Formats: sequence, structure tokens, C-alpha cells
Amino acid sequence: MALLFDSLGPAWRAPAVADALRQMAGEGVSERGAVFTLPEVVAVILDLSGYSSDQPLHRMRLLEPSFGNGDFLLPAVERLLTAYLRSVPDPRNAYADLRNAVRAVELHPASHAGTEKRLKQCLIDAGLCGADADALCDAWLICDDFLLCAFDNEFDFVVGNPPYVRQERIPAPLLSEYRSRFNTLYDRADLYVLFFERSLDLLTANGTLGFICANRWLKNRYGGPLRRKISQGFHLSHFIDMEGVDAFQTDVAAYPAITIVRRPADIELAEASSCTRVANARMLKEMPLAKVSKALLAVSPQQDWVGSVALRDRGDAPWLFDDLPQLDLLRRLESELPTLEQAACKVGIGVATGCDRVFIADYDALPVEQARKLPLVMARDLTRAGICWKGKGVLNPFEPDGRLANLADYPRFAAYLEQHRDAVAARHVAMRSGEGWYRTIDRIYPELAQRHKLLIPDIKGEATVVLDPGRYYPHHNLYYITSDVWDLRALQAVLRSSISVMTVAAYCTRMAGGFLRFQAQYLRRIRLPHWERVPDTLRCALVAAAGEYDQTAVDAPVFTLYGVSGSETELVRRIADAAQVTSRLSKARP
Repeated sequence: MALLFDSLGPAWRAPAVADALRQMAGEGVSERGAVFTLPEVVAVILDLSGYSSDQPLHRMRLLEPSFGNGDFLLPAVERLLTAYLRSVPDPRNAYADLRNAVRAVELHPASHAGTEKRLKQCLIDAGLCGADADALCDAWLICDDFLLCAFDNEFDFVVGNPPYVRQERIPAPLLSEYRSRFNTLYDRADLYVLFFERSLDLLTANGTLGFICANRWLKNRYGGPLRRKISQGFHLSHFIDMEGVDAFQTDVAAYPAITIVRRPADIELAEASSCTRVANARMLKEMPLAKVSKALLAVSPQQDWVGSVALRDRGDAPWLFDDLPQLDLLRRLESELPTLEQAACKVGIGVATGCDRVFIADYDALPVEQARKLPLVMARDLTRAGICWKGKGVLNPFEPDGRLANLADYPRFAAYLEQHRDAVAARHVAMRSGEGWYRTIDRIYPELAQRHKLLIPDIKGEATVVLDPGRYYPHHNLYYITSDVWDLRALQAVLRSSISVMTVAAYCTRMAGGFLRFQAQYLRRIRLPHWERVPDTLRCALVAAAGEYDQTAVDAPVFTLYGVSGSETELVRRIADAAQVTSRLSKARP
């Protein structure tokens, strides 16, 4: 039914959806996720996609799903016109010959109008008459939402830079409409993931997609359905990680990547014979992007510069494109050892309250009964030497059995909550909970405060793993690890080691400035032997290493535990050192 309404046009959309689209279209550049691409990046994507003027482009179809200021559209049209005028020197039939060659979509009316004006001038400068230029602009350009509008055919090429919009910025009716249409709108997926899905579905057999966008979907949980979709019916032919390289006309927080995806006519044949060609970081630092493109397209690429990674049978698992020796080592460890949780270690996250300014305050000053508060440890309390508690506490609205505390039984607690009722009751979790309006987003388990656990901050300049001997409850920016089997001091050494840092660095998406994220999904990727298989002497060595400041002393027993030796130890240390911001900065200081 959605496809029927698409073909009937915007007038047939539900009023709430139409209103949401008008709201999105009227937002500013940053709010609507518009990021403009540098010309050299556009040229590389067009080259890698095969959209070059030596091809009969006027007989092919190109789609630009979010053309903005025309960063991709105008260079692509220039290539199209060059190819066309070489084949047809007299453009008197230009409209008839070219009307199906391009479709380009933009939701923002002002961007649409400005680009249309530049496009018309481009066509006239190429020798087309004004009437044909106007007609082609009308045929090519669509002012609408790419994810909802109809198309009359499939495309040989889809290129562009899809918008960066988080789910929480999308009006609810529009988000609901997207959920009914797209399988990749999963977890906290950004809008660009849906642009991938629809663009891939619009490709012809042997068609090509060339995008530059955030690289998070390659590893993150929310990218799983998109990775599975590509694995099952497409082939990622080329990949350039633009981390640390300028790709846009303004600074962005996300690290981008260029991805070239083809839709082979025979996916099984393509899977059997194809790998992904990857430009490594050294390549990007030592040669211009245009030269990188040529190296990736070479019949026999120079192996020192161009990597090759097989993604066959990966499904929705994270895609890694780091140093190939690193990947070989990771794959070996993954084939030989269980995961952290399979080795009887549990990973959790601290409490999110939904209103920290009310639920968190100085522990001694919180005017509630003793049973209704817990000492809270936060990321800023952790140091290399241990926990330096700043004295914060968190309200605990839960009884040990999981029931919400009865406010009548705790008058001081009830009075404090009533004093802040407007802020507490306005939370989303409160509006869903009715009489339980004072619950925290996450349930609090008081016994966790008394349990021995390792604490790891989400974002940190280096691997920080601190042992809490059962005194504090963790805040939501801390992950914790417990185990009834592993000695936590020995585990602390393993998690501080270069091997664990290398694993997290391989799987995580980095924050601006290169900071690693030690989130649960990445910690669970760490491999760990079963404790009963660790010899007593090595157990003692691991425990002794847990408190060492020198990284070499921490690594030595861990390398023995994993059977890493020789050149592999140098590789692991190099990768771990490069991944830790604090380590890099300290070495850079004179």
C-alpha cells in the first residue's frame, strides 16, 4: 500500500507524515544532517563507481538521493555531458536523449532551488538551449523525501553523501512510517542507514553504489541488518577509511568512510571470486586521494598499499578493515578461545536515572532514608591508582526483591521526590510507568554495590580498569565486569593488556579525537581462556601484573596466556599504543 501512495505523490500521504516532512525540510543545515563533500572526494567516488566520461553515460541512469548544494550532482552531470557530447556533437535532441539519465532528490526547498539554478547554467554552458535545460531540470530534480518518493525505474549508479540524522531528531510519525518500510532501522540506527537500504534496492543488476558517510555502521550493533543485507545480495568492492582525513567542507564529529557496493548479477559467483580492496591508513597519509583511487582500481594493485579482505559468510558480524596481520591474529584468537562471557565473566552497565540532577547528589547530603540511597562511583572517580570517590550518591527507588519502594514507608524519600516531582515525572520512563513515576530508567540492584567488580569507563584516553572491592554502585557511563570463576585481579591485568586494547580498537567506532569506546558490545568481543585452564604459576603472574604501571610488565604474562610471541607481540603493542590517545600524546611531548 505504501508503494501505491508513493506513486500517487505527496498529496496522498498521511497528514501527520506530511507535517513531519515539512518540519524536517524547514530545519537548518546541522539539524537536517547536511554535510557537504569536498570535490576531490566526489571525484574519487565517481571514479571508483565507474561513472566516468569514457562510458556511454547518456544510456545509463544515475541517482543522487540527497543532492544538497549539488556537490555530487553537478560533477556527475559534467561527466555525463562530456560523454554525451562526444557521442552526439549536436545536442538538439538533448532532452529526449538525457531525460532518463539522472534523478536527484532533495527535501530542503532552498537547497533544491539553488542547485537547480546552478544545474541549468551548467547545461546551458555545455551548449544546450534554455528550453531543454529547463525541461531536464524538471525531469531530473525531485523536491521530496528520498525514502518516501516513487521512481520510475532502477539505476545503474547511486552516489552521494546521505544525511546524518539521529533517530531522536526524526518526528515520531515519520519515524513510524520509516519503521514500517525499512528492515535496517534497527536499534539506534542513523538515517543514513535507511538511505543505504533504499539505494541498494534501487540498483540494477551489476549496478553500483558509492557513498561517503559515517563508518559506524561497519562495526556497530545498529549496522548489523545492513551488513547482512549487503552480505546476502551485494558485494563491497572498495573501502577507504577516511579517519583523520578531511572529507567534508566543515568539521564533523563522526569518522567517515568511502564504500563502493556492487549488485552482481550472480551473487554466488561474485562471493566465490571477490574480496574487498582496502586503502590502508599509511596510503592515505602518503599519497593524494586521486592516486589512492587509481591504486585501488589497478588490475594488479601494489600489495604494500592496497589491502584485500574477504567478507564472505560474515553476515551481520562487524566488518574489520584494519592491518591485515592484526586481523589474522584476531581471527586466530577468535577461533581458539571463548568470549569473555563464555568464560564466565558478566558484562553490565551502570544505572541511568533519566534525571541525574535529582537522583544524584552528595551522598551525605541526600535527605532520604539510608535504605533509599547508595554510594555512586562515576568515571571521573577512576584513576590509574584506583578509585578516588568524590562522595556522590544515587537514590534507590527499588527494594531488594525488585519492587518499587512504597513511598508511605519512607516519608523523607517521598518528600524529596515530591519536591522535584515536575522534573522526575516529566521523564519518558515516568510517563510510561504510571504510579511508578519515580523509578529510574534502569533497575537498581543494591547487591551490586557490595559485589567485587571491575569498572571500565566508556570513553577514556587509555584502557582504565579499576577494581571495586564492593563499595559502590556504578553510574551509567561505567561498564562493570563480575565473575564467580575468574580472579578479578588476574582479569584486570588481561583487560589492561595490549591484546584487549587491540581487540576493542579493532571493533569499536572511535569518538572525535581518536578516543576509544569501551562499551559492552566491544568488551564482549574480547577472548579469554577458561580459568581452570590457566596454570597456577600464570595465575599468580597475572595477579601480580594487575597493579603494574609499566605496560610491558602488564603485557608479559598476558602474552604468555594467549600464546603470543615474537613479531606478534610487536604488532600488538604497536596497535595498542597507537589506539590510546593518552599514550600518543605523552610520546608526542618533547
